Amino acid sequence: MENYFAHSSTVIDEGCTIGKGVKIWHFSHIMPNCKIGARCNIGQNVVVSPEVVLGTNVKVQNNVSIYTGVICEDDVFLGPSMVFTNVINPRSAVNRKAEYAKTIVRKGASIGANATIVCGNEIGEYAFIGAGAVITKAVPAYALVVGNPAKQIGWVSEYGHRLEFDEKGFAICPETKQKYQLKDSKITRIEA
Repeated sequence: MENYFAHSSTVIDEGCTIGKGVKIWHFSHIMPNCKIGARCNIGQNVVVSPEVVLGTNVKVQNNVSIYTGVICEDDVFLGPSMVFTNVINPRSAVNRKAEYAKTIVRKGASIGANATIVCGNEIGEYAFIGAGAVITKAVPAYALVVGNPAKQIGWVSEYGHRLEFDEKGFAICPETKQKYQLKDSKITRIEA
């Protein structure tokens, strides 16, 4: 008996590893040799292409396409209808399967509804990608990015709150009271 739930309309191909407590909803397709960590939730009408890796507790909302070359670390959120790409210069008449680019979404990052992630770009830990954004370059850890092409407009805490830094480069998350430091365009969470 499986230790995960898959709706009867779901297709799961050979060679997949699916962790304990995973839920896969209506009309989704998990293609060969995927690795899906424990407690992931995969919404309806989701395509997980061959050899994709999802860490623990990844939330994939409805109508998401996760293409070969994508790795999502633990606690990643993929918003409704967002999409990854895996080839920089696709052509119908040219087979470029050997050219799939790797895209890594680091721990705790959130990608908003209808965002597009152009392949080969890393999304840093706890970064927050706004709805509809188009990512064309790497996104730093804790960065808040919006628009097309996406531009950084600030920084966020691990709980997704915008951080306001004082003149010494320190900020406090309004929800958790965790402290952060901004130094040389990098964010560090200061342990209490």
